Amino acid sequence: MSPWSALTPEPERFHDEGSADPPRVVLERVESGDVHRRTESFRMLHRIAYRDREYGDLLVPADPGTFETDLTSVPTIFTWLVPRTGRHLPPALLHDGLVHGRHEPPTYLSVEGHVLDRVAADRVFRAAMRDTDTGPVRSWLVWSAVTLGTIWSGSAAWSPARHLRYRAAAGMSLLVVAVLGVLATLDLFDVVDVVPWMGDRPFAAELVGGLAGAVVVPLLLGLTWGRFAIAGVVGGIALAVLLHVTVALALITLAYQGAEWVARRRPVAAVAIAAVVVSAHVVLVILFVGPFR
Repeated sequence: MSPWSALTPEPERFHDEGSADPPRVVLERVESGDVHRRTESFRMLHRIAYRDREYGDLLVPADPGTFETDLTSVPTIFTWLVPRTGRHLPPALLHDGLVHGRHEPPTYLSVEGHVLDRVAADRVFRAAMRDTDTGPVRSWLVWSAVTLGTIWSGSAAWSPARHLRYRAAAGMSLLVVAVLGVLATLDLFDVVDVVPWMGDRPFAAELVGGLAGAVVVPLLLGLTWGRFAIAGVVGGIALAVLLHVTVALALITLAYQGAEWVARRRPVAAVAIAAVVVSAHVVLVILFVGPFR
């Protein structure tokens, strides 16, 4: 089925098991770990159903008593872009149920007896996001991310050689995009001069050239992903455009986690606070009475 075939949202495709009512998402929060390292997941206490255009009614979970989900599997630094809940939550829960380990029993029920591999589960996920009217940009970004997970984990229908080819194409292209992103940033600030489409030009011209390269290069590299070319193009461009934001957010997240670690240790926290206060005073003195005045 073409990725463009379901352009009109059909929210009624999501429904409660055995009825045409809108789906009720009933979750029970489950904590694990000790007091310092807690992880959370959610147990679905009520089945939701989705009537797929190709596979018919799909019910998740197969066993509400044991199935657990982490909602939308998004790293913390990306929740500003894809929050854990929203219109995409029912599709995310559906996808969690459709994907299971090769040696694990299915965590979904198919009324018509269909068996879905990860590629099919990703396609259903994409259509389901469209049916809940999830934003198209968010839908393609999330679908590209889960497709990358599928490429890494593989499908039972793939030979080892095909799996290796998909992995190599995805890994190498994303690595090239990341490396070029770093070099382009250094080139923009005249640290190096190695990116040909930027060169030794005025700052504005180099910035425009860098943005153009962030579109053209990932587009060409994404074509090497074969049947997953769209995911390669979307993922590559997203990586190139969001690289700097991601690095900045990662540093902020590390700083926050470091501050939490220090704050939990009172003697260390006292020394750290004193050091920050003294350093701030020294900086102000230097700025107001020193050579930088």
